Amino acid sequence: MLDLTRVLAGPFGSQILADMGADVIKIERPVVGDDARIFGEPYLRDGEGRPTRENAFYLSVNRNKRSVALNIASTGGQALIRELVKSCDVVMENYKVGDLKRYGLDYESLKAVNPRIVYCSVTGYGQTGPLAGKPGYDAVFQGECGLMSVTGVPDGKPGAGPMKVGPSIIDLFTGLNVANAILAALYHRDANGGEGQYIDIALLDCGVSALSHYAQIYLTSGEVPVRRGTQGNGGMPTSMFPCSDGAIMITSGNDKQYVALCDAVGHPELATHPRFHTNVLRVQHRDEITEVFNAIFATNTVDYWLEKLGAAGIPSGPINDLAQVFAYPQAVHRGLRARAPHPLKPDLDVIRSPLNFSATPITDYRAPPMLGEHTAEVLGEVLNLDEEALARLREQGVI
Repeated sequence: MLDLTRVLAGPFGSQILADMGADVIKIERPVVGDDARIFGEPYLRDGEGRPTRENAFYLSVNRNKRSVALNIASTGGQALIRELVKSCDVVMENYKVGDLKRYGLDYESLKAVNPRIVYCSVTGYGQTGPLAGKPGYDAVFQGECGLMSVTGVPDGKPGAGPMKVGPSIIDLFTGLNVANAILAALYHRDANGGEGQYIDIALLDCGVSALSHYAQIYLTSGEVPVRRGTQGNGGMPTSMFPCSDGAIMITSGNDKQYVALCDAVGHPELATHPRFHTNVLRVQHRDEITEVFNAIFATNTVDYWLEKLGAAGIPSGPINDLAQVFAYPQAVHRGLRARAPHPLKPDLDVIRSPLNFSATPITDYRAPPMLGEHTAEVLGEVLNLDEEALARLREQGVI
């Protein structure tokens, strides 16, 4: 698989496939590399504590890949890509619409080289439409797709206004769709005569799709959903509740859970309250019931309430920062931190893949590659180029 994508959405999608065993050959610009390499601190530090060019952003989405430093703007680089495509199943790219056509590396050109190729383009707005040529990044799409309109403090409350989600979540949704689409296209190819196809993935499309029930609320009723802070959209009370030493998140999803919640917090009378005794009523009086439970939970600690709620079977948990996440007993048990020895840091940890297979478990993690780390290896292995040929390509600035 040739991966010509950069930054986050495309690389996250190809990393999912790499985790599952795909041989992902990451094509990077010589000297500069993937744009993500220069996105700033924190950088991996070498044995003497000096920062390197390997930063956390790049490390997060490039494990289990091989890096080839190759100049696709050169005719020699384009020729090498076409040769590599002959033995590849998949090509991924996230260049601007039409950019790769001028290099002869678009789908139609590479399909002529290998009709079995599955070619996936990842762009902000898709290959067609009035905004097709417009560049875009995750934060822009969080606004455009509607995510920010339903995220943040509600109107009328202190600090009200739309809020960006912390992680680049539209990029990550897009990467998931990329991996799924490629697997489906490969299955179709192998089950239906061997012909590849073209896949057009847009961040805007993926962002709107990810809004799921929020978007469906609008399509069903014409009602535009509003920001609710940490409150849930359905079962109530669902919210973050401040305690005397922190905060907890609770979901009371149905009437049975609500009765158990009232008993657990020592206020069984709330179960028959005339404005709260059914979920429909609790949703109608969401702010009032939230304030009632705010006052209750403020009287004791996080640990006290989580013990009470856990014993009553109420879905609840702490508000963890990432240091707490990786020390969380369940996260430790699930092995969410995996070791991927790096040339600059033998004890480098990465995030374990969330995919768990009984017959083909993902157990080995190779560190995200350094720029051009596998250039000679891949070109020698796939194209049978010897040291003399590689030296000529280096002299020409191709690799």
